Amino acid sequence: MERRKFLTSAAVGAAGAAGLAAPAIAQSMPKVKWRIASSFPKSLDTIYGGGETFAKAISDMTDGNFTAQVFAAGELVPGLEAANAVTNGTVEACHTCSYYYVGKDPTFALGTAVPFGPNARQMNAWLRSGGRELLDEFYALHNIVNLPCGNTGAQMGGWFRKEVTKLDDLKGVKMRIAGLAGQTMARLGAVPQQIVAGDIYPSLEKGVIDAAEWIGPYDDLKLGFNQVAKNYMYPGWWEAAPASTSSSTR
Repeated sequence: MERRKFLTSAAVGAAGAAGLAAPAIAQSMPKVKWRIASSFPKSLDTIYGGGETFAKAISDMTDGNFTAQVFAAGELVPGLEAANAVTNGTVEACHTCSYYYVGKDPTFALGTAVPFGPNARQMNAWLRSGGRELLDEFYALHNIVNLPCGNTGAQMGGWFRKEVTKLDDLKGVKMRIAGLAGQTMARLGAVPQQIVAGDIYPSLEKGVIDAAEWIGPYDDLKLGFNQVAKNYMYPGWWEAAPASTSSSTR
C-alpha cells in the first residue's frame, strides 16, 4: 500500500470513529441542574465571580449536561445561611466561607482562616497534603462535601470610624468581623458582629457598627467603606489567606 494512501485512509477512519463516539457519550450523560447559594453579593466580581467561574467550569467539562446557577446572597437564602441550606437539602450547593459557621462548631474555621494562621501557599499545601481529607471527615457530620474554591490572600485590618492607636481604643467598638477572630477581638473589649457583605455599608453609615473588616482595597472600595469610615487599619492578623469554599450536599 502506498504511504500517502494509507495515511489518508487512516485519517478518514479516525474522523469517522470520533464522529460516531461523541454523540453516544453525550447521549449517555444525564442532565443535571443545580442551584448554588452564594454568601456574596453580585457587586463583588472577584469573590462572587469565583462561584460563576466554578459553575462555568463544570458546564464546560460536561458539554453542558451539568449546569449550576449561582444565586447571590439573599436571593434563595440569607448569605450566612448558605451552608446550612446545603446541610438541610434546601439547595444542592453553596459558595461560602466555612468560618461563618464557627457558632455551630469552631472546627469550621479551619476551612477558611484562623488568627495567625497559614498564608496562601501554606494553606494550599496543607489542603493538598491531607488537610482536605481531614476536613471531609468533619464536613461529613454536616452532610457536606467540601471543594476548595479560591483564596483571597492576606487581608487588611478593617475600616474604623475612629482612629485606633492602642488596645484600649478597641473597648466597646462594635466591629463586623468573622470566624474565631471575633472571639479574639471580644477578649480585647470589642463587640464582634457577623454581617453579610451587602449589609456592612449601611451598618457603618447608620452607626450600627463602628468598624468592619472585609477583604482588601479592591473589594472594600467596591462596597464603599471608605465613604463612611476614614481610618483603614492593617494588617489583618486574623486572616493571612482565607480560603473560600464550594460545598455540595452528600
